[in-house]
Amino acid sequence: MGSSSTRPSTRGGLDQGTPAEAAPIRIGIRPERNRETGVRRVRAILFDTTLEVRERASQLLRPPEVGITFARSMRELRMLLMVPPPHDVLIVNVSDGLSGWELAEQIRRCSFKGKTLALLDDLGHPGAGHLMQLPQTECVRRPSSPALLDELLRSILAQAVDISRQYRPDPPPGGADGFYGIVGKSPTIREIFSRIDKVASRDVNVCIYGESGTGKELIARAIHAASPRRDRPFITLDCTAIPEGLMESHLFGHVRGAFTSAVEHREGLFSLAHTGTLFADEICELSLPLQAKLLRVIPTHEFLKVGGTKPIRSDIRLVTATNKDPQKEVRNGTFREDLYYRIGVVMIEVPPLRERKEDIPLIVDYCLRKFSVVYNKRVGDITRRAMDRLMAFPWPGNVRQLQNLIEQAIVLAEGETLTTRDIFAHNRPPILSSLQLELGLPLSEVERRYLFRTLQQVHGNRTEAAKILGISRRGLLYRLESYLREARTTRSQTNQSLEEG
Repeated sequence: MGSSSTRPSTRGGLDQGTPAEAAPIRIGIRPERNRETGVRRVRAILFDTTLEVRERASQLLRPPEVGITFARSMRELRMLLMVPPPHDVLIVNVSDGLSGWELAEQIRRCSFKGKTLALLDDLGHPGAGHLMQLPQTECVRRPSSPALLDELLRSILAQAVDISRQYRPDPPPGGADGFYGIVGKSPTIREIFSRIDKVASRDVNVCIYGESGTGKELIARAIHAASPRRDRPFITLDCTAIPEGLMESHLFGHVRGAFTSAVEHREGLFSLAHTGTLFADEICELSLPLQAKLLRVIPTHEFLKVGGTKPIRSDIRLVTATNKDPQKEVRNGTFREDLYYRIGVVMIEVPPLRERKEDIPLIVDYCLRKFSVVYNKRVGDITRRAMDRLMAFPWPGNVRQLQNLIEQAIVLAEGETLTTRDIFAHNRPPILSSLQLELGLPLSEVERRYLFRTLQQVHGNRTEAAKILGISRRGLLYRLESYLREARTTRSQTNQSLEEG
């Protein structure tokens, strides 16, 4: 890729001519050293919301010298850019509906220091101007043919490999950013670190469960990063984000003509994750028919595309997560018991933040360092009083809520030390202080009362309540549904007792 000061012209773009005419891209990558082979491995991200480029890249970018991770949403991209170690190159397919301004802002906020290559249909696209303002960013016209696209990707790959061979091994990773980005020193977190070490090198299916905001996806990525599959794709599936009628096609792909809108062949996530890791988040939300299909795929590693007749084999490592208690879901009849034993060869329970408060100072320190860099603010400390208040808070939104609170405080702070006013002045006062709490009350009941009191204060506005609690709206709805089921069960048991009496 050329220097950041030179910009490609729209004339003579990469979508013209034959594959041999595809202009080479000089990307100037700063690779990461591979401790096993003695070669520095280039760490790359490919951001593609349409699967248009990712399907081809997953076949081309697979040598041991290059580790590529795929992102299909802005949230996934942000997580990859923020979690250490840093990546060296970012390839973005700027498709319709993807805001160039939002993408540029995300890259800027995450302080991405590597090279960015943006593929656009038209270099006059409004988003191109925002991207070109970023340092070390190159915008090129997206090749119009698969052959030219392959040539461009191979060119990037070849340069990355050439550069990686110039280096020697680095010492083992570690330092102030925690264990693969997971910060903590409590006994429960250290036990999770130990379990990650034990399961990473073995292709067993792992199920991670815990409340929303506790870092389940970080643990899944740590398992992948510490495994022999770390240079292969890490594909994520949010089981709540895809309509049930489209989920089978999303998982296994479909052939042309399989249904009305199937105008072309499409690969599913099981194909894209081949040789890598498939992370299925909120696995308990899958419908029972889809659970049955998944049950057949897991032991055989074979599946059929929707409308297809030829079995396809996929070598994947399956990691799942849920914010529910899987055993309780089995007892309730909403999750298959046989599938539970398939996905949960190893179970990892992630404790809520209120049960590991000794980790709060470490997380706060991590957030201070990270967000001070992101927002170019000189905020490096916190007062004792503010820390005491953070330690006393119940954190129903867990680590995600704490990070959001510190991030907001750093953005709005005027001094170099966070005070109680910086942290809480721009947030509603802790509603918990107005609750009547008797000694011996279970923490689950404290959380339930806190949640309903929050809803009451915002007059039932669930979006606003979720924002105050530091959890997603989906997480809030899950909790409400759980409370409703428990109430129905209790009422049913009471009625049965009255009838028997």
